[in-house]
Amino acid sequence: MSGSPTEPVDRSGRRRGLVLVAVHTAWLWLLLPAAAAVTDGRVHPVPPAAAGLVVFVLLYLALVAVPVAALPVRPAAHHAGLALLALLGIGLATAYAADSDGWLAPLLYVCSAGAIGLTRPAWAFAWAGGSVGAVLLIGAVHRLPAGDITPTALITALAGTSAIAFVHFVRLVGELRRTQRELARTIVERERLRFAQDLHDLLGHTLSLIVVKAEVVRRLTVTDPQRAAAEAAEIEGIGRTALTEVREAVTGYRGHDFSRELTNARTVLADIGIDVTVTEDGNPLGAAADDTFRWVLREAVTNLLRHSRATRCDITVSTDARGSALTISDNGVGGRPEPGTGLRGLTERLEQTGGTLHLGATPGGGLRLTARIPATLPAAVTG
Repeated sequence: MSGSPTEPVDRSGRRRGLVLVAVHTAWLWLLLPAAAAVTDGRVHPVPPAAAGLVVFVLLYLALVAVPVAALPVRPAAHHAGLALLALLGIGLATAYAADSDGWLAPLLYVCSAGAIGLTRPAWAFAWAGGSVGAVLLIGAVHRLPAGDITPTALITALAGTSAIAFVHFVRLVGELRRTQRELARTIVERERLRFAQDLHDLLGHTLSLIVVKAEVVRRLTVTDPQRAAAEAAEIEGIGRTALTEVREAVTGYRGHDFSRELTNARTVLADIGIDVTVTEDGNPLGAAADDTFRWVLREAVTNLLRHSRATRCDITVSTDARGSALTISDNGVGGRPEPGTGLRGLTERLEQTGGTLHLGATPGGGLRLTARIPATLPAAVTG
């Protein structure tokens, strides 16, 4: 639990830690009998006893402050301080326990400092056990009454185990907070990716459609101004629809369903001379399939407008006990499809629902895109 010079430290957390250390001084009341023995002259020689007790208290508070207040102290220096505290505590107990009561108490603080400061539970328990053993051994060597040794040993053991449990609890709380921060960061990042994907799917299709319509307007401006004006009005409508959809994406709503997307696809493809055949079989689409297939159809139509040079498009939607499937095939130039940003985004959408996306050539030379979603969705989707 000791700090590192390179790790960032929360200043407010450090201040709270120092306040806890200051309050912790009340725990030092168990050293009052030893301090009274020094002031009353019941130990000999007095100066070393007084100096040793003062140094012991200051060193103890400093060692406790390292983990509690997250002070930037290297682990090696902290461990050296614990070793020095242990030697000083054993020395005071050995030198003065026979002269007056209360001199086994420093070993209790040695136990507490190690239990709080050692990062590995095995080391902390070994340190606490050694501290209890030192209490029993020094008490036995000086032939102190059992009434003095036993309570001190029990309090030492209790202090050690309590400190270890407290440190473990603090670490768990810290890990929980770090996990919560990481989870929040992941959710924000995932939402950014989702929004970027939605925006790409929305604007990629709409801008391609506007380009196609604009080309039609350009060709008809001279030969058929009335139809050119109608196509220009459609461009305006497409722009307004796109603006509405972008607003829906920003607010997180989905008011545009698959049936509406299918109607738009028929209209758009017919406008550029592609015959569309739609076959619907089985039950209505579920919510997850409806939303996902909407994006699949939009991307497929966008690719038809950009690359296919097709004259026919067949769209098949089916739902049964195993799940739902959407197949879109054309008689265009085909070729070897390269998965761009749009197709990668569709693959990710389908994977989130446990579905699959397959893209390949048709026997006639065009392309066939098939998306499948199982009837039983993953827990992350249903929950």
